[in-house]
Amino acid sequence: MSDAAMRPASSGARKALLIGGGAPNSTLIAGALAAFLDHGIEFDVISTAGAGALMGLLYTVPRGGDRRGALERWMEAGVSDEIYRYFPVNYKVFMKPGGTADIYRQWLAAMPWTRPFFDAFGGDSPSGPQADWMRLMLASLSPSDLTPNSLGLCAHLPFAEEAIDFDALRAGNTHFYINAYNVTQSRMEVWGKDVITPDHIRAAFAFPFIYPPYRIGESDYIEGAAIQPVNFGALVSDSADAPGLHRDLDTLVIFDILGSEKLIRKPRGLYDAWVQSIITPLVALARQDVRLFELEHNVDAVSGGPKRRLLKVDLMGGIPAEHWPEVTDWSRSNLRRLFEIGHAAGEAFCAEHGDLLRQPFGPADAAPTVQPVPNVLTRAEIGAAARLQTA
Repeated sequence: MSDAAMRPASSGARKALLIGGGAPNSTLIAGALAAFLDHGIEFDVISTAGAGALMGLLYTVPRGGDRRGALERWMEAGVSDEIYRYFPVNYKVFMKPGGTADIYRQWLAAMPWTRPFFDAFGGDSPSGPQADWMRLMLASLSPSDLTPNSLGLCAHLPFAEEAIDFDALRAGNTHFYINAYNVTQSRMEVWGKDVITPDHIRAAFAFPFIYPPYRIGESDYIEGAAIQPVNFGALVSDSADAPGLHRDLDTLVIFDILGSEKLIRKPRGLYDAWVQSIITPLVALARQDVRLFELEHNVDAVSGGPKRRLLKVDLMGGIPAEHWPEVTDWSRSNLRRLFEIGHAAGEAFCAEHGDLLRQPFGPADAAPTVQPVPNVLTRAEIGAAARLQTA
């Protein structure tokens, strides 16, 4: 981690939000973040991985400044059900790779009659089955250089610049982090707001096989969430240039939509089986990330209790049993339903913990007072996790 990327927090930084990876059901996160905005909940530190980076940036610095509107518009990334029912691929997010495909999309984005169909985050972008059918036709006509020798199926995230205000990110007071894995040097890297550019976002989204590794400088990167779905690295760094970074935090709020075993299920078809092949290992990784943090970094050596409040937002609890087979679909109805479920989960969380998150904290050197509030991991739970890990 560079000095610029890992600038120490100010003495007032006391609350952190960790947003894990998970693209298809990311509107769960968007809905909960919208509820946080409704209740005036802000954070000193936001640490993200994978698709959580986009959700965190829409929550923090969307282009145009309409934070809630940007989170709501992410629902429009879903494909109309009338089309998705027969063609279950999100051609609105995952686009054909290659230089000629890039030129083709740039040409369409410059034409008055097709520009609205490529303005995914614009308020005037048409929606509905007819508009999505038009997008499908335009996507189908796109050239591509995809061959058996290609390193990934899709073009790297093409809409980072139009969605995110990177100047506002650097100028803001919130410490913001994303992770990516450097495959050239075989190490995880965490970037802070002072160095994050569209290239870093594309590197942080380069999930293997879906996207090729993304090159920055002399190194190739893949999505950090493929290895560490919850980015605790920015909070507990022991590197020489950032000892004890953000160790003064009292409260960590975790959005983890991958650590649920309910995501592992019998597939509905060949495409769904491929999705399950991605999801299944990520479930175990997400659970391991949280567990290792609890055991290695959040146990006070003197008292044996937790060093910080660790609050988990129950994003998955409101999903009806009959809807679980569809929870990773990119259909518009699924994305809308998940947004509503996430918003309800965020509302419930704010009702329970809003006063705690809004209250001013004491001096930075004061030890946090850990109250036995619901959703805080207790010493008994930490011990149980240890026994499970060593079993």
